[in-house]
Amino acid sequence: VQLQASGGGLVQPGGSLRLSCVASGETLADYVIAWFRQAPGKEREGVSCIGVSDSTSYSDSMKGRFTASRDNSKNTVYLQMNSLKLEDTAVYYCAADLFCSLTDADGYRSRGQGTQVTVSS
Repeated sequence: VQLQASGGGLVQPGGSLRLSCVASGETLADYVIAWFRQAPGKEREGVSCIGVSDSTSYSDSMKGRFTASRDNSKNTVYLQMNSLKLEDTAVYYCAADLFCSLTDADGYRSRGQGTQVTVSS
C-alpha cells in the first residue's frame, strides 16, 4: 500500500491542523495506520495509531489534543491536531501495517512521505 501524507503547514501555538493520509494500491480498511513524527535533532516519536476497528491509541503527550479517525470510503486516515504547541513542530508521516505499535516505526510495511508541521508565533 502506498501512502501520502498532507495537510501540514505553519500554525500559531494553540492552533489546529488536520493531517490526511491517503492510501493507494490497496484497501486502507485492511490496515492499521500509525502516525509518527520526527523533529530536527530528535528521535522519531510515535503519535497515534488507529486500528481496523477504529480503536485508537496515542502517546501520552498527544492524549486529549490529537484525534485519529478513518474514512475507509475515501481510503483516508486523518489526524486532527488541536492545542498545538511549539514542541509539536516536526515532520509527520503515516505508516501502515497489520498491528499497532507506537515504538517500532521501522517495523511498518509501508510508510509515506512526511508533511511538515511548524508551530510558531
